[in-house]
Parts: sequence; C-alpha cells; structure tokens
Amino acid sequence: MRRFVYRTLCNIIYGRKSYSRQIPYRVEVVAENLNVPWAIAESDNGRIFVTERVGRIRVIQNGKMDSQAAATITPIFTEAEAGLFGIALDPNFEENHYVYVMHTYPSGSNVYSRVVRMIERNNILSLDNIIIDRIPSGRIHLGGRIKIGPDGKLYITVGDANNYSYAQDPSILAGKILRLNLDGSIPEDNPFPNSPVYSFGHRNPQGLAWNSENILYASEHGESGHDEINIIKAGRNYGWPIAQGNETIPGFNYERPIFDSGDLTFAPSGMTFITKGPWAGKLLVGNLRGQQLLLFTFNEDGTSVESLETFFPNEFGRIREVYEAKDGSIYITTSNRDGRGNPRPDDDKIIKLVPIE
Repeated sequence: MRRFVYRTLCNIIYGRKSYSRQIPYRVEVVAENLNVPWAIAESDNGRIFVTERVGRIRVIQNGKMDSQAAATITPIFTEAEAGLFGIALDPNFEENHYVYVMHTYPSGSNVYSRVVRMIERNNILSLDNIIIDRIPSGRIHLGGRIKIGPDGKLYITVGDANNYSYAQDPSILAGKILRLNLDGSIPEDNPFPNSPVYSFGHRNPQGLAWNSENILYASEHGESGHDEINIIKAGRNYGWPIAQGNETIPGFNYERPIFDSGDLTFAPSGMTFITKGPWAGKLLVGNLRGQQLLLFTFNEDGTSVESLETFFPNEFGRIREVYEAKDGSIYITTSNRDGRGNPRPDDDKIIKLVPIE
C-alpha cells in the first residue's frame, strides 16, 4: 500500500496522471479578496470566524462576510510565514464568548508567538488574557494551528522557528505540540512535569485532527520531501532533525509517521476527519505546494493508509485550511497571496463544499 500511495503522489504532483474523481460536493465561493485566510472556527449558531495572516479576524454570517473586521491584532509580526494563525472557539462559547487565537509579535530584536484569549461581543473581539507567551518564533517554520481536543484541552502546534536544535530540547517550546488547560495552566496529566510540551521532535506541524476514537493526528512539513501524517502520542519524540519520515537511525528511537511522502513535497496544512456525508470517516488534508486536497482512508484501527485520493489538483492553488462545519459542509481556504503562490483573480478565497444529496 505504501508503494501505491507513493506512486499516486508522484503522478499527482508531477502531472503524469490525474487521480482525481468526480467530487460528491457542490462548490460555492463564500468570500473573495482576502489576504491569506489561515484558519476557521464555527459557533453553534452558524457564524464562521476566519483569521487572515495579516492580523485580521473576520466573521461570516448568513452566508456573507461582514465588511468590518471583528478585530485587528496588534502588535503583530508579519514577515514571510509569520502573522495571525489558528483560531478556536471555547466549548462554552455561547455563554462565555471566549475566542483563542495564535499570532507572532516583535519584542526588541526577537520575534515570539503567543496564544491569547479574546472576548466576542456583537461580532467584535477584544483582548481578554494571554494564555501562553514568548514561544520562540521568527519568519519561517512556525506551526500555528490551535485546536480544542475532545478532552477539553488546548493543543498548539509550534514549528522549530528555523532553529533545528530547538525541536529536541524539551525545555524550549519550539518544535513541539503543546497542551494546556483553557486558562493557560498546565494539565496535571501532561507527559513532562510542569511543562506544556505534549510531543517533541517536530519541524513544522500545521494541522491537527481527532478521529472518531479521539486519536490525535498531525500533518507536518518535511525539509525536502518526507511530509508526514503522524499519530500524536503523549511524550513521544517525532524525530526531527535527527530523522524524518520513515528513515532508520541506529540507536535512535522515535515515532514514525503513518504516512511519509518520500521524495515528494506537497506541504500538508489544515485537516479534518469528516464525520458526515459521502466522505464520513476519512481524513481530508489541504496541500499548499501540492495545490490539492488529499483524502485518506485508514484501516480499522487508523494506523495505516488503505487508500488515497486527490481532488481539485491545481484548481484553486494553494490550500491552507480544511474545516468541516456542523451541517456537514466543508470549508477550505486558499493561500495564494502568501508569497509562495500565484494569486488568481479575487484571491484569496473561502470555498464551501456542500454535500450533494
């Protein structure tokens, strides 16, 4: 199966063959002319909250985007890959109106990332509290995805900030996946005492998703090829920079990915396990460099890939976010204005995939 998946990716990325099927969803454009929409979260009443990497938070309600930004984050550092990243709504959002976002900011000659909690009132957000601060950051390899897990904890992906040594140092927050209580305190059952570090040895993890059994998966960018899908386990080492992909290093014990792209690069970013409709039970992953959606079907226990399909190859350009809404529709965002894409008319866009009855 691994050989089949690798061959399929070769065909997709290098254009030798299209492996795209007819999609069982209707395509709608929800918003246009955005500046690198990075992440999406939805409230129980159907409002869609969107971050733009330049520092804005936008709200879509009744199918239309508000003309006024809900917030503009300051201070913020926006060079290269830096800026405003992930967003998550509190599980009790309808009562407390808490919104969590992650962004970079300058401090003297340094750059850091932090996660802040904001309060929403009438589609306007204001700063309430800093959840975690002074995460080493910079211009590239910044991670940035935040999600609230089935356990009610806040999970944060952090890249190595282009300093490879950070990833293997448990005392440094870069190159890690972090786990916190929603008030910023450290969970008692975290793998390292008094530390937010949940897993380490990461280069640039950009997506988080839980399957129906509450198993956590992450997408990660390799250095040259070797993009990964990993099952994340508490306290485990994911190899970087000593090892990546499925390579074997004598005497070095690390968690190998359940998917390794080999010599190919597709830059996986946002992802979600689909719970409703024709793709229920499968993992949908957006690709930046690959400019497509990848749909993974896993075996029964979720530890190996049974099949891989691709959709929309080169149709929308770079795809950053993939988000399943409560009604079963899927939102994706393009990232063609991020400095590495080729902007198309009216980019960047938010696109909605509506299941076909």
